[in-house]
Amino acid sequence: MMKKKHLFIALVFYIVAILYLAISTPITPHEAKIFFTSEGVVHWLMHAGTIYVDGFLGLRILFIPFGLISVYLFYKISQRYFSKKNDAYVATIIYMFLPGILTATSMASIAILVLPLVLFFVLMYEQKKYIALPFVMFSLFFIHDASIIFFIALLIYGFVHKDKLLTISSSAFLLAFLIFTKGIEIGGRPSGHFIEIFGLYASVFSPLLFLYFFYAMYRILLREKKTLLWYVSFTALAFSLLLSIRQRVHLTDFAPYVMISIIPMLDIFNKSVRVRLPEFQKRYKQGFVAVMVLLLISIVLVIFHQISYKTMTNKKQHFAKNIYSPYYFSKKLNNDDKECYQGFRKREYYQLQYYGFLPCDNY
Repeated sequence: MMKKKHLFIALVFYIVAILYLAISTPITPHEAKIFFTSEGVVHWLMHAGTIYVDGFLGLRILFIPFGLISVYLFYKISQRYFSKKNDAYVATIIYMFLPGILTATSMASIAILVLPLVLFFVLMYEQKKYIALPFVMFSLFFIHDASIIFFIALLIYGFVHKDKLLTISSSAFLLAFLIFTKGIEIGGRPSGHFIEIFGLYASVFSPLLFLYFFYAMYRILLREKKTLLWYVSFTALAFSLLLSIRQRVHLTDFAPYVMISIIPMLDIFNKSVRVRLPEFQKRYKQGFVAVMVLLLISIVLVIFHQISYKTMTNKKQHFAKNIYSPYYFSKKLNNDDKECYQGFRKREYYQLQYYGFLPCDNY
């Protein structure tokens, strides 16, 4: 039986893990590009953090509080959805240690800014505190172009549940997306990214947990009660799969809206188990253990990815090679007393610029 002290212990481990990752992980290609070329809120927070804190932690220090806020809000929502405290504890711990949450919290990412806003919106809506909702909607509209997915989900939910205010307000924001030409860029031609999106989601959830996420979303679609959380998660999933047929999908556009699905997923699992006699619950509990074991393996791989990179013989096959290759290359340049490097190295350009190196042609 899960108790509150277990949640507290898990929270301590979570904080230690994200601080370790934020301090020890070199700047990623995505972070480096935002740091030097973007003008959005992520860019501003990264530069603001470096004023007060040195090193890699400075880039990410201002994002960590948003991760902690999202955990608190997720816990508050879980308490409303589950009658048993144990279920709320389990859901929150799983949420905290999703690989996608760990990386989003410990790296500079728009996803960890969007998540608390989405969770706060759901919490305020469930509590019927509607006065706060317009401020959340305006915030999402301005900081995240992909929040158009969120507003589509609200429109569908409002229409189905006959919530006129939600339908009108979400329609107004969708119209604003069209007027200001914001939103997800759609283009290209049919290409082979459909399978790729499954791999990306598997990396966010862990493989078996993603399979169960897919099953739970489909089962709720067919025969279960559809909550606001489900509408948001399912809409994001559906649009990401449709777009992946034509173009490469950026997971940061959709991850904040699918990771909140842990609550409906656990609810479906509980319903499947608790309607059965104890002797028929065994295979469900074994399945749960298998999912949690694979999630734990994924967590270990994320937290200790630097060790695995150093010990791996063929480093080009490591999933973090794009992070560590320019980092160690810059160290080699320093050791050789070089002030620049030969060749353009397009993919590593901004990372090497962060480390203080430019192509020799620039000189």
